[in-house]
Amino acid sequence: MASKKASNKRQRGGQKSCSNVFSMFEQSQIQEFKEAFGCIDQDRDGVIKKQDLKETYAQLGKLNVKDEELDEMLNEGKGPINFTVFLTLFGEKLNGTDPEDTILAAFKLFDPNGTGFVNKDEFRRLLMNQADKFTADEVDQAFALAPIDPTGNIDYKSLCYIITHGDEKEES
Repeated sequence: MASKKASNKRQRGGQKSCSNVFSMFEQSQIQEFKEAFGCIDQDRDGVIKKQDLKETYAQLGKLNVKDEELDEMLNEGKGPINFTVFLTLFGEKLNGTDPEDTILAAFKLFDPNGTGFVNKDEFRRLLMNQADKFTADEVDQAFALAPIDPTGNIDYKSLCYIITHGDEKEES
């Protein structure tokens, strides 16, 4: 019995980060995801596999989906895609939090000398005038958590950590 528990712990080890995924959504959203999962899980075995995806695409009229595309989708789950993993994948996509290295790479575009800092005023100007233009209030909100030194530079490595892991000040 003890060995069975140990093997179950090992199997679930990769999903430990998923345990809080249900708190990311309202109950009604979870129900909608459960219905969507049920539609995709064609053989109703509780796990989405390549054949399930093929059949789902076929029902939607897309018959020429490449195996590589399907494998790529399945590999996002880093293991069997049960409902918890499915919900986690959607949570990551819907919450829009990019991995820390992606955010760092974006900031490095504004730091050609590799100092680890971007000028607050210049960054404010870019946020308010480029792409999805931020309002002054939105920039102020974003900068409220940003570690800014006395010379007006944002420590973007620390900011990336706060974005991806949360701020200790918020939690206490």
